[in-house]
Amino acid sequence: MADPPGCCSTCATCLLCPYSCQWITAKKEKRKGLRTTKYDCSWFLFLFCVFLFTLAWLYFAIIILNDFHNFNEFIFRQRKLWLDWSLVLLIATAVLISYSSVLLVLALCLQLCGQPLKLHWVHKILLILTALVVAAAFTGLGIKWAEEWKSARISLQATGPFLHIGAVGGMTLLAWPLASFIYRTRNTGLRVFVLLVYCAAMIALYLAPLGITSPCIMEENQLPPKPALVGHRGAPMLAPENTLMSLHKAVDCDVQVFETDVMVSADGVPFLMHDEELIRTTNVQAVFPERAALNSTAFNWTDLQQLDAGSWFLERRPFPTVQSLSPGDRQEAAEQRIPSLEQALEAAKHSNISIMFDLRPENHSDYQNFVNVTLGVILQSGIPLQQVLWLPDGFREDVKQQAPGVQHIYGRKRVKNEKEPVLHVNLPYQDMSSEEIRQYRQDNISVNLYVVNQPWLFSMLWCSGVTSVTTNACQVLKKMKHPIWLLPSSTYFMIWIVVDCVSFLIIIWAFVLMKKCSHRRQPAESETDVLLTKINSLMQE
Repeated sequence: MADPPGCCSTCATCLLCPYSCQWITAKKEKRKGLRTTKYDCSWFLFLFCVFLFTLAWLYFAIIILNDFHNFNEFIFRQRKLWLDWSLVLLIATAVLISYSSVLLVLALCLQLCGQPLKLHWVHKILLILTALVVAAAFTGLGIKWAEEWKSARISLQATGPFLHIGAVGGMTLLAWPLASFIYRTRNTGLRVFVLLVYCAAMIALYLAPLGITSPCIMEENQLPPKPALVGHRGAPMLAPENTLMSLHKAVDCDVQVFETDVMVSADGVPFLMHDEELIRTTNVQAVFPERAALNSTAFNWTDLQQLDAGSWFLERRPFPTVQSLSPGDRQEAAEQRIPSLEQALEAAKHSNISIMFDLRPENHSDYQNFVNVTLGVILQSGIPLQQVLWLPDGFREDVKQQAPGVQHIYGRKRVKNEKEPVLHVNLPYQDMSSEEIRQYRQDNISVNLYVVNQPWLFSMLWCSGVTSVTTNACQVLKKMKHPIWLLPSSTYFMIWIVVDCVSFLIIIWAFVLMKKCSHRRQPAESETDVLLTKINSLMQE
């Protein structure tokens, strides 16, 4: 194959070396008469599919970062090993996408330069391994973390318009090597097939906005109020979770509700703790090594007060924000102890914020006593009962009778023909669609969704009209004065038409230009063939 104008022999050689893993000049390739075979085309198609596969995984990896702290906690409970696995995920994903991207770019450049696509066997093995690794990652996600598929579906509402523009741009750039291939190949059937597939893909992309919906495609004056913030175990990115320091940091972030978890000690003192074991968030292994694996409720209050509930935060650094803490905050974090519910209620009352909690463990044989003890502490604390948001479903009717002023939050959607109307719901953000959120808002039902950490997700729920969100990142969401993006439908329609028209014109230009280049090469190639025929005849004589 002859090099097209503008592609020098040195450039073609530099492209051939990393792709074919052979340092061979373009002139030698010509003398060998190497051409791109159907087998080579099959490997290029496989390379393209692997690239798209890894690109899709990169998208998923970015989306699931919102919930990755839950994954870290899950691994710790299983293996008793703390590591920020999000870094491992991102590094591995970056390596895979970079490798497939570089190979694809090399292949496209080789095609433009008229060089054969002779992929080396080492690359073939690595591409197969890449596909297997990504397939295993998707399979594991579906088995162990199936709710993240819902997160991906929700994310498409936030990113759909931009993914459409990116896809149109990428496919438009692909027109150059595609046109080069079509004008070079001598197989008419293959040429027609490739062209039809490309045209069908472009038509589908051009019409894709007809199926794209997003709550943030609306007029500015239709934007609902900003959702209130609920501190998930306080402000766990700024202080050890479920401590008084975490509560105070959450107050500084303008949260309206402090969300926590309550357990009851062996001697009947309700205290703040999320895990059933104390290992993750205290130094129980150092203080009570023989009892470290026991349930939190097996310890009396005197024992619990001996535990350090803050040093783990500085040592394990559950969030990257720990590194930026001031010396004063580090000192305060190291001094934290497990707070009692009474102390938390006093702090909430003093800060004029509400407190929402779950009572754990729900399957405990003495759970009714836990409810009664907890209610007793609430009633004795003097906090206004409307500032107490009750989440536990067990013995809810008893709670309504003993403390009628407490607000009841339900961890389920409303059902038909309920005796009492549901006024407040608390659900995972994956469990409610934008349409349901709007309907609940119209019916004056308060909707709180958890756990929302990323600005893109907060923006989408803001546009949907959610009442409040539970978050680990209150210091980030506090600063947001507006959704990340908000487009009137007329503006989005105009962007859609402009992008499609520009793409169409560029594609036409690419095919016209490559056709002219192919016509220029034909006379040169004909003269070369005549010269080679004469030389061959002379050598035979």
